[in-house]
Amino acid sequence: MRLHLLALLAKEPAHGYELKQALELTFGSAYPSPNIGQIYVTLGRLEKDGLIRAVDVEQSNRPNKKVYYLTAAGREALDAWVDEPTEGPRVRDEFFMKLILAPLTGIADRMTLINRQRRHYLGLMRDLTDLTEATDPANRPAMLLIEGAMLHLQADLDWLERCQEDLTP
Repeated sequence: MRLHLLALLAKEPAHGYELKQALELTFGSAYPSPNIGQIYVTLGRLEKDGLIRAVDVEQSNRPNKKVYYLTAAGREALDAWVDEPTEGPRVRDEFFMKLILAPLTGIADRMTLINRQRRHYLGLMRDLTDLTEATDPANRPAMLLIEGAMLHLQADLDWLERCQEDLTP
């Protein structure tokens, strides 16, 4: 969440509730709505790290609010995040470790593991399908986020099929 907040602050200074609303508007229900407390804790850490600074802004009929600004160090951290490729394939996949080691050690059967994982992925796929139906089609970032998750799940399902073909008698 740190870098997501920095990205939003790169556009314009904001206070915590504005940042929460910006995340919700951008990603809709496709991205879990962050807790406002989590946002303020993260903003405090970013400020402590020198990546943002806060300014108290007076309000006429309300308590002062803190407006956060991106610092030069924050901009550098954000630029480094944007320039760095995101992690690719999971070579140290936790499920694959179970799939290989469980039968070798006698703690589980491969087909049981594959079927359990398949049911889990299919349940996640159903949840994403429901989320697609509940999401405004005009919210392209949310729709693309859901579609990407579904494509990853489909690839995982295809890979499970391959594991079943290659590893089970």
